[in-house]
Amino acid sequence: MRRLLLTAAATAAALTLAACGTTEPASDDSGKSAERIALTDDTGAKVELDGPAKKVVGTEWNVVESLISLGVAPVGVADVKGYKTWDTAAPLKNEPKDIGTRGEPSMDTIAALKPDLIVATTDLPAAAMKQLRKVAPVLAVRAAEASDPVGRMTKNLDLIARATGTTEQSDKLKKQFQTKIDAGRKALADAGRAGTEFAFADGYVVSNQVTIRPFTSGSLIGGVNDKLGLKNAWTVKGDESYGLGSTDVEGLTKLGDDVRFAYIGSDGDKNSTPFTGALAQDKVWTSLPFVEKGNVHRLPDGIWMFGGPESMSKYIDAVVAALTK
Repeated sequence: MRRLLLTAAATAAALTLAACGTTEPASDDSGKSAERIALTDDTGAKVELDGPAKKVVGTEWNVVESLISLGVAPVGVADVKGYKTWDTAAPLKNEPKDIGTRGEPSMDTIAALKPDLIVATTDLPAAAMKQLRKVAPVLAVRAAEASDPVGRMTKNLDLIARATGTTEQSDKLKKQFQTKIDAGRKALADAGRAGTEFAFADGYVVSNQVTIRPFTSGSLIGGVNDKLGLKNAWTVKGDESYGLGSTDVEGLTKLGDDVRFAYIGSDGDKNSTPFTGALAQDKVWTSLPFVEKGNVHRLPDGIWMFGGPESMSKYIDAVVAALTK
């Protein structure tokens, strides 16, 4: 499945950022002066680079988006086709080598690329991380953090920027994102939508069974919604990393009558659109008050719900458009 690995997310260690970066003069093999970079990643590992990384591999889509947004074209990307399907906010500007799946990247393929740096997330198993470190320096960022989802997104961006010498671009992206939040919050307030009960979810079908994932306030989407002045309508508990819950169509009956319900799917993955597919003739779904009122919004495809500032900016535009039309 081209979906987030929930099992890994639920067991990811609750690590905090310890990015104590330093730089010092060094010399490369050609005798030219270089700027040495020393960082500590989210596993506590020391990462030392002879200079800003240029040939970079990304094993997860959120770090790939960060690299592209920072102006770094990754030489290797996990599941290139999936990235192009699910994340169009920061499109690939090159043709990177597909390094395999996000959960099991190919060590041989990555080694053949001879990267300066591999950017991974703490969702990768420890054994895979150990193998990667034998190939090249690895910068592991915590994939998600429900206690501060938006803060985690920007911390990861900053750490990747320090490793790639793109801190000015990181600062620019953060300022643009804050401007987008402020504008979105104002637009919703001006339209009388401040405090609107809002429930975002995605769903998928496995073996003819529909599973719905509520995005609680601990999710990245939920954190952005909070900053927009929306009220998260979910009462289910999310996991400690991604802030994701789990329910079925019966669980949707607990949402209020006036809730606004939104979701993202992909026409390239039919199992990801049960709200217009498997549930279209389901009596429980069709009888929900918010469904009957037409308060269900399918947001545009290609907004990666676990991405970076560019995905979240695109998400803000979509939510404002849906709630103010």
